[in-house]
Amino acid sequence: QLRLVESGGGLVQPGESLRLSCAAAGFSLEVYAIGWFRQAPGKEREGILCISSRNDAMYVEDSVKGRFTVSRGNAKNTVYLQMNNLKPEDTAVYYCAADSLTPKSRIQAMCGGGYRPLEVWGQGTLVTVSS
Repeated sequence: QLRLVESGGGLVQPGESLRLSCAAAGFSLEVYAIGWFRQAPGKEREGILCISSRNDAMYVEDSVKGRFTVSRGNAKNTVYLQMNNLKPEDTAVYYCAADSLTPKSRIQAMCGGGYRPLEVWGQGTLVTVSS
């Protein structure tokens, strides 16, 4: 069974940073496109950052551009979301998802949720930004 496990969420003050981890259990993320999504209270889930399996295509949602970045761990089974200069409006449950059949040409669609059902989802981790 393929699983993703997110960690690293918590309570931070505006302007601070957090790094979320997304670890694959039982498989390697090397051939998977990765997406980071979030769902704020009372809002629909949105895709904020998606990257192709070979890291040669990326989509970054405007509200996080310049503040959030994604990277893959050396072990090929962990992906990180580095979040800097956090704002109260970043408060949400953050999810990672992986899909082996999303090509780099459809990375934006992956984040938009309109390409195909993604194969694996994590359980989410809560990020709260508040003073």
